[in-house]
Amino acid sequence: MTKHTIRTEKAAPAVGPYAQGIRAGGLVFASGQLPIDPATGAFPEGVEAQTRRSLANLAAVLEAGGANLASVVKTTVFLKDMNEFAAMNAVYAEHFPGEAPARSTVEVARLPRDARVEIEAIALATEAA
Repeated sequence: MTKHTIRTEKAAPAVGPYAQGIRAGGLVFASGQLPIDPATGAFPEGVEAQTRRSLANLAAVLEAGGANLASVVKTTVFLKDMNEFAAMNAVYAEHFPGEAPARSTVEVARLPRDARVEIEAIALATEAA
């Protein structure tokens, strides 16, 4: 099996010793995407805007790996505060209309740079490597 590292400037760069994503065995594994604007390095305010930005970053990594949001089979959402679940979920639902992927959502004590949300995904590759 061949493993390919995914890199794109359309999403925030990795903030540690890990890849934005990996493509292997017909799957794309996108690392947790923080709500970092790749152009400015800043976070938007509020969980709704941070969810949108995290999903935009996720979509960019998936695209660079030959996948897309429609081919996502599993996501994990990390939330700073589970009281913000409904707000995050409403934005999330906009990005996964129709058949949504499997998902886990967990509350965490802290995220890098004190983000409100981080989202990772596994998707089926839709394009040849």
